[in-house]
Amino acid sequence: MKKLVGLLLAAVIAFPASAAVIQNVELKGEVQTIASDVKYQNAANYLPYNRGAWTRAIAGLSFDVVEDVKANLLFQYSYNWGDNNYTNNGFDSAEGMKLVNANLELFNLFCCLDVTIGRQFYGEDGSPVIYFGPNHYNAEGGLATALDAVTVRYSDDFKTFTVLAGSVADITKGGIDKIDTNIRYARWVPANIFGADLKLNFTDALKASVYGYDVKTKGYLHDSEGNIDKPLNGIVGEYTGAYGAKLGWDGDVLRASAEYARNFDGHRLVKERKDTGYMAKADIAADINAFTARGSFVYAKNFLSLGNYAPGMMFGDMLSLDGYNRNIFNMFGMTNIGLRMFNVGFDVRPSAKWTVSLDGYSFQNRYGRHSATYEADLTAKYAHNEYVELFAGVAYAKLGFGLNKNHSENYKAQIGTLVRF
Repeated sequence: MKKLVGLLLAAVIAFPASAAVIQNVELKGEVQTIASDVKYQNAANYLPYNRGAWTRAIAGLSFDVVEDVKANLLFQYSYNWGDNNYTNNGFDSAEGMKLVNANLELFNLFCCLDVTIGRQFYGEDGSPVIYFGPNHYNAEGGLATALDAVTVRYSDDFKTFTVLAGSVADITKGGIDKIDTNIRYARWVPANIFGADLKLNFTDALKASVYGYDVKTKGYLHDSEGNIDKPLNGIVGEYTGAYGAKLGWDGDVLRASAEYARNFDGHRLVKERKDTGYMAKADIAADINAFTARGSFVYAKNFLSLGNYAPGMMFGDMLSLDGYNRNIFNMFGMTNIGLRMFNVGFDVRPSAKWTVSLDGYSFQNRYGRHSATYEADLTAKYAHNEYVELFAGVAYAKLGFGLNKNHSENYKAQIGTLVRF
């Protein structure tokens, strides 16, 4: 970490030390450390979870170059506790530091546009459709992902319109993957992404959005040695992506949202196949003093996602298949059986610093014809201050039809810290 901070300081010194060139220099980033253990067995006899402890550090600088122009630099370094430290390998090796943000932000361009040019994060953490950035509170979601892109935004009090054009940044080699790489290893063939998102603010509480994203890629899976294995499931055409809409209410007591998205895949834009994937997601929550009651429902068929939504501390990561190397995976499994998921949860805040949550999940195929996999999660977060948070959780899962009835009881525990600055 000292070497990383030193490198950042050296980068600043390398710029001309004129106040007219660099102003408002700000150090920013986060450090997340998670230790986890798990008991899990299934018919395939592989372990899709991490055991042990790892740390991911993201640190960088933000500063004003000139009026209405801001520069952002972020570096990422991650390691398993007890492994060799690869910091000295620099940026050329798979185990070295990675540049995850390197962009310029232009404000008030043509008096109405904000433009970000370069390597950047994109989307909202927890999105079932698209997200590039660092994952949190998840022992299996280690490395941040990013786009080399141009985003253009126009916004006023009523609307925000964003246009995106870029490529997936190949920054996720190496890292903390301890799972059977022959099962879940995948890499992007260089992929271009184009999209647009329109957000509407009808009132302070009522909001809506419509979006569409197109990905152009050769769509091949790779084995653990990097050799091409087979075409990526479901990708057969020149255009592949998703489009959809979301409506949300965020009131003083009640919060609710509904989202629907569909895939497209063909030789012309927004052409759907016969077995086109789709997803419907609904969430509701009510806040009563220090108590929150929540519920979620997801129904999906063969949906291909760029997001990192992972319902459940244990089973959700298996469904997302989206932690180490970004790919257009079916977020709910590689078959067209799909998913029907119910979630009920409660949050209790016994003090200003503590939040304790209890969640129950039911996972079935979308037809609901077979026994469900059940999961129960108990988690706690402690806000030491506005920058430092401690968290811990335990999960229990009883596997249902199609997994392994001989090993139906499975457990996972994790504990960690998240420091943002």
